[in-house]
Amino acid sequence: MKFTLSWLKDHLATTDTVDTITETLTRVGLEVEGVEDRAKALQAFTIAYVIEAKQHPNADRLRVCLVDTGTGEPVQVVCGAPNARTGMKGVFSPPGSYIPGKDITLGKGVIRGVESNGMLVSEAELQLSEDHDGIIELPEDAPVGMPYATYAKLDDATIEIAVTPNRADALGVGGVARDLAAAGLGTLTTPSIQPVRGSFPCPVKVTLDFAPEDKKLCPAFALRLIRGVKNGPSPEWLQARLRAIGLRPINTLVDITNFMTFDRNRPLHVFDAAKVRGDLTVRRAKAGEEILALDGRTYKLSEEQVVICDAHGVESLAGIMGGEASGCDENTVDVLVESALWDALNIARSGRALGIKSDARYRFERGVDPDFCRPGLDLATAMIIDLCGGEASEMVFEGELPESRGAIDFPWSEVKRLTGLDLPQVEMKLALTSLGFHVSGAGERVKVAAPSWRGDVEGKADLVEEILRIAGLDRVASTPLPRIKAEVLKPVLTVLQKRTRAAKRLLASRGLVEAVTWSFISHEAATLFGGGSPKLVLANPIAADLSDMRPSLLPGLIRSAQANAARGFGDVALFEVGQVFFSDEPEGQVIAAAGLRRGTARLEGVGRHWDGAAEPVDAFDAKADVMALLSGLGIPVGGLQVVAGGPAWAHPGRSATLQFGPKGVIGAFGEVHPKILKALDVKGPLVAFEIHLDAMPLPKARPTKVKPKLSLSGFQPLTRDFAFIVDAKVAAGDMMRTAQNAERSLICDVTVFDLYEGPGVEAGKKSVALAVTLQPAEKTLTDVEIDAVGSKIVAEMTKRYGATLRS
Repeated sequence: MKFTLSWLKDHLATTDTVDTITETLTRVGLEVEGVEDRAKALQAFTIAYVIEAKQHPNADRLRVCLVDTGTGEPVQVVCGAPNARTGMKGVFSPPGSYIPGKDITLGKGVIRGVESNGMLVSEAELQLSEDHDGIIELPEDAPVGMPYATYAKLDDATIEIAVTPNRADALGVGGVARDLAAAGLGTLTTPSIQPVRGSFPCPVKVTLDFAPEDKKLCPAFALRLIRGVKNGPSPEWLQARLRAIGLRPINTLVDITNFMTFDRNRPLHVFDAAKVRGDLTVRRAKAGEEILALDGRTYKLSEEQVVICDAHGVESLAGIMGGEASGCDENTVDVLVESALWDALNIARSGRALGIKSDARYRFERGVDPDFCRPGLDLATAMIIDLCGGEASEMVFEGELPESRGAIDFPWSEVKRLTGLDLPQVEMKLALTSLGFHVSGAGERVKVAAPSWRGDVEGKADLVEEILRIAGLDRVASTPLPRIKAEVLKPVLTVLQKRTRAAKRLLASRGLVEAVTWSFISHEAATLFGGGSPKLVLANPIAADLSDMRPSLLPGLIRSAQANAARGFGDVALFEVGQVFFSDEPEGQVIAAAGLRRGTARLEGVGRHWDGAAEPVDAFDAKADVMALLSGLGIPVGGLQVVAGGPAWAHPGRSATLQFGPKGVIGAFGEVHPKILKALDVKGPLVAFEIHLDAMPLPKARPTKVKPKLSLSGFQPLTRDFAFIVDAKVAAGDMMRTAQNAERSLICDVTVFDLYEGPGVEAGKKSVALAVTLQPAEKTLTDVEIDAVGSKIVAEMTKRYGATLRS
C-alpha cells in the first residue's frame, strides 16, 4: 500500500515529520517497507542569485560566478554551464552536499587556478530529468535561500506500508490516517460525504439473479447514471498522486475509480452507458462464456465466477476486472457507476482460477466496508460531476447490506490479564473510540461494538490488541526468564522423530534421492493403493487430481519417476519419508518410509557399460533397501517374517510382506503390479518398498546387558552345505532360522544358495540348498564335532518340515 504525504494530510491534520509518521506507522502495526523522500535527499540544495558572472582567466568555457545564497557573504563558484550569466537565479549546492546525478560528494576545490566553493547544478545532476545542457534557471520571483525541493514541490514523500490480511481498512489512506490520529499524530480530517440527490430516474435496472443459497455472492449492488460528462485527461494533482503510487493515469473517469480504491478502500467500476445494452444482470457465469477484459486478455469462464451482464452478454468480472467492450474512453458522454459488495471467498477463488491480479480483487477478497457501499458511490459521483461535469440520476440499489454484528462484552481487566499492562480506563476507552469503536456502559465491564470497516474484530482478544497497539508495545514491561541450572539436557526427540531423520540419511546413503511429493493424490490413485475413503476426500481441493489424502507414499514417487523418465532420466532411484492417512482420526495418520527404483537404477550402478549392459531392477533390490533400512534403524530382524505376496499394488508372485507375526505387519516390498502401472500410465520396470515407522517395535526401556565380544575369533570358519527335499509350501526363510537355532554358539551364518523344482524331485516337493557357516571361538573343531552339528541341523529339519537330505 503506497500513498504520499500530501495525500495523507487530506485526511490528517498534522505537523509531524515523515520520520515521526513512519515510526508511528510501524508502532501501530502498519510496518513501513520503504520511504521515497526527495526533500530529504535534496535538502542541501537552495535557490541562489548570480550577482556576477565573468570569464574565467585561464579557461574559455568556464565562468567565475559570485553567488548570493541568502546566508550572508556571497560565494564564489566556477561554472562551466553555457547559460550561466549575471542576474539569473539557479540552484546552489554547497560543499559537503551529495550530487545524486554524479554520485559524488562535493568539496571545495581549485579549478584552473580559481577557488570554487560550491556548484550551480543542472536537472540531470539532481536526477530530475535528462537535461544536462545547462544549469537550472528559475523565475525572477524565486525566493533566494529557500530549499529548492520546497519551491519545486518535491517535498511530497511517498510511503509504502505492509498491510496484514486482517487489516483491510488500512488499504485506504483514510484508514491509515485514522490509526495515526488514534496514536496521537494530529486530528482526523477526512471530509464527510453528502448524499447526491439525482435529478432523474436511472434508466438502467439491476437484477441479482441468484439462487437463495447464492445470495451471499452479491449482497448489495448500487448503480447510478451520470449523463453529459466530458471525459479526458484528469487534473495534474490527480495524475501526480496516481503516478506516485505506481499507477498510470488513463482518463478522468478511470482515474477517479482508481483514486477511490486507494483513498477510501472502495473499488468501483464505470461502464460507458452507450456501450451497455438494456438492463444489467448479476449472476453466475455460464460454462464456456468468455470476456475480453481491460488487460487485453480473453478469459474463459466457469460457473465459479460471478459476472455483470447486459443484453449482449458478459460486461464485467464482478469485483475483479471490467470488460473492454464497455470501457470508458475520451468519447464517453454518459457513464454508469457501480458500487457493490462481493463475497470475499468467491472473489479469491475466481481470481486464482483465472490468474488475474488486480487492486479490486486484492481488496474485495480481504473485505471492504459494507456500510460504505452507498456513500462510496455518492463520493465518486460528486468527483465526476466536479471534474467532468454532467447530471446524476437517482441511485438504484438492489439487495441488502449485512446486519451489524453484536456488541462484545468486554472487561477492562482483560488488557492486563493478556498483556500485563495496567492502563487507565480513560486511556483504553479513548484508544477504542479513536479507532471508530462504540463503547457503551460504565464500570469494569462495557459493551464494545466494532465499526463496519473492522470485520476482523470478533472477540475480546481483538479489542486488547487494538488497545495495545495504540498504547505501544514498548510500554509492556519485559520479564526476564528464570535462571536455568547448568545441567545436561535430556534428549527431546522422540523415537519416531529419531527414526524419521535416520531413515532419510540411510536411504540417501544407498543412492536414493529424496523426493517431497503432495500429501494429496487423485481419487483413482488413492483407490488403487488402498485408500479412497469418503472421510479422506478434501472439501476444497486445490486441483481436481489432488482430491484425496494419500494412503501411501508410492503414488507420488511413481508419478515423479515417470516425470523424470519423460524427460530422458529413466534410471531413477527415489525415496520419501512422510505422512500417510488411513482415517480422519489422529491415530489414522502415520509416518511411512518408501523407496522406488526404476530401469537399471541398482545399487551397483546404472546405464550402459563397456563390460556389459546393466541388469534391470528386481524385487531383491527393493528387499536389499528395506532390510538395510531396518538394520540401520536398529530394528531386530531375528523375528522378522518375510511372507510371500504383498498388498494390492505389488506383483503377487514378486513381492513379500514384512511382519512380526500376523498382527505385526510393518510393510512390504516387491515389483509394482502391471495393472497399477497401466492405470497410472507408467512404464516399468518399477520395484518399491514401503514400511510404517510407527509400527516398528520400540527399543527396550532398559536394554539387556550383553557382554561385548572383545575381539574376533582367531580360528578359521568353515562351511558345510545341506540340500533338503521339503514340501513346496515350506518357506526357505523359516528353514534358515531353524538351521541357525540348531547350534547358536557355533553357527554364525546361514544362506540359501540353490532352489530347485523339476525332474529328479517329486511333484509337490522342492530342493532347498543351505550353506551353513561355523565359527569356532575357543579351538579348532574336530570332524566328530562338525558332524554332530550337522546331525542336529538334519534332525531339526526332519522334525519341523519332514525334510530329507537330497542324495
